[in-house]
Amino acid sequence: MSDRVPITHPDKVLFPADGVTKGDLVAYYRAVAPRMLPLISGRPVTLQRFPDGIGRGGFLQKQVGRHFPDWIERVTAPNRRTRQATVREEVTYVVCRTADDLAYLANQGCITPHVWLSRAPDIHHPDQMVFDLDPASEDLGPLRLAAASLHGLLDELGLASFLKSSGSRGLHVVVPLVPAAETDAVKVFSIAVAEALAARHPDDFTTESRIAKRNGRLYLDIGRNGYAQTMAAPYAVRARPGAPVSVPLDWSELDDWVPGQHTVAAIDDRLARPDPWDGIEAAATRLDEAGARLAALG
Repeated sequence: MSDRVPITHPDKVLFPADGVTKGDLVAYYRAVAPRMLPLISGRPVTLQRFPDGIGRGGFLQKQVGRHFPDWIERVTAPNRRTRQATVREEVTYVVCRTADDLAYLANQGCITPHVWLSRAPDIHHPDQMVFDLDPASEDLGPLRLAAASLHGLLDELGLASFLKSSGSRGLHVVVPLVPAAETDAVKVFSIAVAEALAARHPDDFTTESRIAKRNGRLYLDIGRNGYAQTMAAPYAVRARPGAPVSVPLDWSELDDWVPGQHTVAAIDDRLARPDPWDGIEAAATRLDEAGARLAALG
């Protein structure tokens, strides 16, 4: 344990039904740091904090706390989608690069770090595109079909895609990008991909944001590709009973995956296996040629 991150009240229980304490949370983030940090290093972080545990309610924190130590890196970004901002329109975010950073946030009661899809200092050019898939019912069949179908479509477009659980009920399909296109262009492209997939499966999937008009179809959510939007970080703990974790998955695991199967208590088994996201950065591509292929699909 690092001397510069003293753990206060390590026995405080954060997950009442599971007995997971703050000390356990800190130890968890230190254990996953070697795999987690390469995936989130440099990304602005929004903290989802539960200082008194998940049974007492929590809150989201974007602005770095005044009491945060000087050694924690920060990045200041416009609060809205613009390159110009007054001081009042700016937010200064935490940036994680070390295990001490993760441990410090956990000691602040941050159960879930949510991260941007771009990295400092180039925050306007995402290096990831994300499709957020949540089941429309208890039946996981449509969710698995959506992930597999999206994987296939992205393959057709020449884009590598990687799978992870959200740690809640759904799945994230993540596409690594060369950070060349601006945020708005990435979002527009993600919309076009989602619409193409929905057109192939009109009875199963939809891009309709209004729940009343989905008619039981699974929503292909591309909203996390907007400026300053976030996703639960890979290996982030979620504030739900069981202390589930958002973990990278191999595509071969899709058919057997169920929500909540990966937890803080069982993470050692997961870390002992090969990393499903090994090579994700090397797989990054540009959207130019993929856009031409998508247009050709008609």
